[in-house]
Amino acid sequence: MASAALPGNPPRPERADLSAWLAVAAGTLGALMATLDISIVNSALPTIQGEIGATGTEGAWVATSYLVAEIIIIPLSAWLERLLGLRTFLLIAVTLFTGFSILCGFANSLTIMIIGRVGQGITGGAMIPTAQTIIAQRLPRSQQSIGTAAFGVVAILGPLIGPLVGGWLAENLSWHYAFFLNVPISIILITLLVVGLPHQPSKLHLLREADWVGIVGLALGMGGLTVFLEEGAREEWFASPLIQAMAATSLFGFMLLFYGQFTARRPVIKLSLLLDRQFGSVALMGMALGVVLYGTSYAIPQFLAAIADYNALQSGKVVLLSGIPSILLMPFVPLLLKHLDIRIAVAFGMGIMGFSAWMESGLTLDSTGAEFTDSQLMRGIGQILGMLFLSQAVVQSVPPEDAGDASGLFNSMRNLGGSFALAGISILQQNRVWLHSRRMEETLNANSPDVQGYVTGLGQAVGSPDAGIRLLGQQIQGQALVMTYNDIFFVMSMVTICVIPLVLFLRPLPRNASIAGMH
Repeated sequence: MASAALPGNPPRPERADLSAWLAVAAGTLGALMATLDISIVNSALPTIQGEIGATGTEGAWVATSYLVAEIIIIPLSAWLERLLGLRTFLLIAVTLFTGFSILCGFANSLTIMIIGRVGQGITGGAMIPTAQTIIAQRLPRSQQSIGTAAFGVVAILGPLIGPLVGGWLAENLSWHYAFFLNVPISIILITLLVVGLPHQPSKLHLLREADWVGIVGLALGMGGLTVFLEEGAREEWFASPLIQAMAATSLFGFMLLFYGQFTARRPVIKLSLLLDRQFGSVALMGMALGVVLYGTSYAIPQFLAAIADYNALQSGKVVLLSGIPSILLMPFVPLLLKHLDIRIAVAFGMGIMGFSAWMESGLTLDSTGAEFTDSQLMRGIGQILGMLFLSQAVVQSVPPEDAGDASGLFNSMRNLGGSFALAGISILQQNRVWLHSRRMEETLNANSPDVQGYVTGLGQAVGSPDAGIRLLGQQIQGQALVMTYNDIFFVMSMVTICVIPLVLFLRPLPRNASIAGMH
């Protein structure tokens, strides 16, 4: 959401000058870089995993760590803007983001990669809400719709073109350049920030007013919960001291977070907003939206690489398909907001999102990117309707003074949905592949003439009689993996469809409602 202009700012002219547009360009470019890096590793992840020595389930950390770090920093962005001044805050964020990007590019182990991705998530997440602040502070109301539309395109396209850009770089240069790409972009961004944004004095006295208990609790709670979910299945859950420690850490962190709700002058996340019937419904639907958005953009490239032998670039092109209808519908956004009831729009959008995931639950060993074309195009339509109208509902469901807190909480909830999706995919991959494999093996009787004949035929086909059993095992594993991905897409579909009844708690938008930004 776009933040309101800060009190005490001089009146803005009716038409923005060049420096204002340069500031908006800087904010939009920063948001593009940050949203791009959410998914830029997805299509190249199989290659990255091989080079840093990570397994398929461990590789999920490369994506999850970024999202979790964003969840922590987004609610803090408004406070950090006031503490350091907008330009200083953004210059620090961009500089650190570049440094962490370089660290990821040189990573030769999973640990270093995760450290870099956490750093990217923290600093990149800070650049997304500040882009909306720049639009609100530097543009007159008559021109804010232009900046908001540009930000809307970035918010949608960034995560979608990430796999394509990462895939192209991985295939034509190296996956390392998916991170080094941020260096020249950051140089341009820093220049725009210095020219377009005025310096604001720091307000270091705000350090005393911060909800430090809540900040520590949020970091411990989300960090512990993520490790718990990601590593639980592999570590056999509570049989592992690590999982026991992470469960305790997460519980302690959330207790601190809740304690801060009652003791802090301004909590890091205003959880009491979730008690509002409309906002609570919007937040839950936003979480479901994050499950499908981030879950499918991660799962589709993994499936195509493992089953269809697609390279990173080919997978990226498939993921990008969902952006086509989103961009085509963007010019009609004001018309949709004016004439389409929010309950119908959100129900329709979430229904399309759920149905598109269900369409991907019938894959086979022969499936290729073509099987995702229809579902991806449908997902693009559902995405624009869901994100657009839910973003508007956030603003309308809380008092104006709580709009910033509501925006941060909504964005965190959506990222939390994405984090849960990636952790859930990792758990399902571990458990369901084993389950499906065992079930198929149980149907094969070693003494059956049909089974013996089939195994013999496999061995003869490759000129090695002893290879039949090995080839049969590979076929079983392949089928089990396909069935697991079908389970994954089906679960994402059900999550989305189950929250559709919450639209009944939404209130119609005012006819003169201004367009709120999307992220």
